[in-house]
This record gives sequence, C-alpha cells and structure tokens, in this order.
Amino acid sequence: MIRDFHIAKQEEDIGFYAGFVASSFMIGRALTSIFWGKLADRYGRKPIILIGTFSVIIFNTLFGLSTSFWLAISVRFFLGCFNCLLGVIRAYASEVVSEEYNALSLSVVSTSRGIGLILGPAIGGYLAQPAEKYPSIFSQSSVFGRFPYFLPSFVISVYATGVLIACWWLPETLHTRCRIAQGRLNPTELNDDESRGGGLDDQKIISKPSLLRNRQLMAIIIVYCVFSLQEIAYSEIFSLWAVSDRSYGGLSFSSQDVGEVLAISGLGLLVFQLLVYPPLEKTLGLLVIIRLSAVLLIPLLSCYPYIALLTGATLHLVINCASILKNALSISLVTGLFIMLNKAVPQNQRGAANGISMTAMSVFKSFGPAGGGVLFSWAQKRQDATFLPGDEMVFLVLNLVQLVGLILTFIPYIS
Repeated sequence: MIRDFHIAKQEEDIGFYAGFVASSFMIGRALTSIFWGKLADRYGRKPIILIGTFSVIIFNTLFGLSTSFWLAISVRFFLGCFNCLLGVIRAYASEVVSEEYNALSLSVVSTSRGIGLILGPAIGGYLAQPAEKYPSIFSQSSVFGRFPYFLPSFVISVYATGVLIACWWLPETLHTRCRIAQGRLNPTELNDDESRGGGLDDQKIISKPSLLRNRQLMAIIIVYCVFSLQEIAYSEIFSLWAVSDRSYGGLSFSSQDVGEVLAISGLGLLVFQLLVYPPLEKTLGLLVIIRLSAVLLIPLLSCYPYIALLTGATLHLVINCASILKNALSISLVTGLFIMLNKAVPQNQRGAANGISMTAMSVFKSFGPAGGGVLFSWAQKRQDATFLPGDEMVFLVLNLVQLVGLILTFIPYIS
C-alpha cells in the first residue's frame, strides 16, 4: 500500500513509511485508553464494547478507501482514538466467568487477539489488489480495481458489523457482579453493610485506592510494555523481511506466501491456547510460564537470519514451525500478564487499570512499528557490514528488547 502511494523514493524506504502508518493507531489509542477505561467503570463494559466495534466498521472502511499516505495515517489515528476494545474486553473476560476459569477466559482473549493479528495480515495478503490477482472476478474499472486495498478492509468491516449485532445481547458484568466481587474482596465488610440494611449504594462512597500507587500493577504494566514493544516491532519487521528480496537477506515471499504463513500460525495458536496453555498454567504457574517463554524466544529469534539461507519446501516448513512457536510463546507471555494485571486490582477498578495499561502499552507500541521500520530500512543498506550485516542486526535488537523484559520479570513486586 505504501509502495502504491509513491511516497517512498526507493524500495528500502518503504518500511520507514509503513512504520508510521502503524504507529499512528497506537498514538491515538494511547491518548484515549484511560478515558475509555474510566467510562467502562462508570457506565459498564457493554456500551464501550459497542462503541469500539462500531468505530472499526467506520474507520477500517475509510482506511481501505485511502488514496494518500496522509489520509491513511489520519484514519488509523482516529481508529486508535475510538478503539477501546482490548482493555475493556480483558476486564469483561475476568468478570463473566467464576475465578477458577480466569486463566481459560483470558487465554481466549489472548488467542482471539493473536489470531486477529495473524489472520488480519493473511486476509490482506490474499485479498489486496484483487483486480490483479483475480481478474476474472474483479475488473480494473470496478471499485476494487480503483481502490486495490478496499476489499480486505471491507471484508473485516462486514465481519465487524456481525460482531456489533451479536454484542447487543452481551450481558453487562459491571453492575451484576459488583456485589459478588465486593464479597470476595471483603466479605466481613459486606456482611456488616447488609446487617445495617445497606447495600451497593453504601459501597459507592468508599474511596478507591490510587492505581498509580499500586506497585504490583505498575510493575506488571512496565513488563507488559516492554514485551509489547518487542511484539509489535517483530510483527512489523516479519512481513517486511519475508517479502524483501533475497539479495537483502529476505525470503522473497509474495504477499500471498506471507498470508499462508500467518494463517497456519493462527491455527497453531488456537490449538495451543485452548488445549495446552490452561493445564500448563495450573502446573507451572503464571510467572514461570512468562519467564520460560521469554527465555525461549531469544534463541528462536537468533535463528531467523539463517532461515533465509534455506530454499523450497524446507524453507516453508521451517518458517511455519518457527512462526507457530514464536506466536505461542508470545501469547503465553501476554496471557500471563493479563491474568496478573486483573488480579492486582479490585473489580470496580479493572476498566481503569486496563485503560492505564493500554495507554502505556500503546505509547511503547507507537515506537515499535516506526522504530522497526527505520531499523529494517537501515539494515537493508548495510548488507556488506563486517559486524552483524543486514538482518542479523535487526534480530539482535529484538533480542535485546526481549532480554530487558525478561530481566524486569524479576522485579520483587511482580511475584
């Protein structure tokens, strides 16, 4: 899409501009996440979920109709401003089931998010430029020929419309579970209120503790931000690396080849999160899984530059296995941190707590795509360097960020 905007003067600069389009979404989300989180704590989870889903329909459609680089950036920015789904959904998932099923419910959230991040690019890979790929179905004079990136955006918007209709029947969890959650947190206080004839109205006057002084919450958010930065930078770099020419250390994949890799990874991620992660969490515990995943990701990413030396069926087999393992480990990290974050605060502050985490994470992620694009473009121009030429430098930087996140998991407040 950046290439067709003709804003990049040479091919090596495409990653630089693509990173800013992705970052604009994160900047928008960073500015509004706390606001949406507080609204969710006051008015309920369901209205905010409906607003966020409706914004996807509008702004995602406009993104597919973008004809210039600056219009694409603006639309993505506004989508980020109104996209309040992830933080609110995390709070909702922890409330809609009983406490013993929290690991499963939040792993479903992580799985759906991870699959979305994988299948989204896959849909783009298959459906972008349909008039060129499927000329017997789409003509150049049709709307899909004049706007070559509208079809994947339109498909996702249609799906979001179905989601919006389905969400209308979602049960609200903020008010219906408030009494249950308060009883779990302080059953003695709740019984005293009931003996005096009080109820939920009496609980409202109790001042809420400051989330910014919750050291466990702040420590978890810091770790989450570092791993999120690495994750979004990897997502940006992987697609650029896969489609870049072999002369630049890439895989010379087509967008359809990248789509296939991401689709297979999505299927593997679904199986892992639903069948493997919940029993693994009960056996090893959250913190062990987070640290173990962080450790295993470092040697895995170190192998990526050498995967580019393979060819044919061997290349496809190895890159698919590596991608499945990478995404499974990353989602294990994120799921564990989700669960720890929701356990660190009372129920009536989960929306705000997730809003703070989304704001901080979005700030970090706003640097990820732009930084990843700049790093990748720089690496493309140093193929003949003596020290860590080309993409070896890219994956070293990703591993350094991963190492920082691993070290931060040993902050005392986390355990």
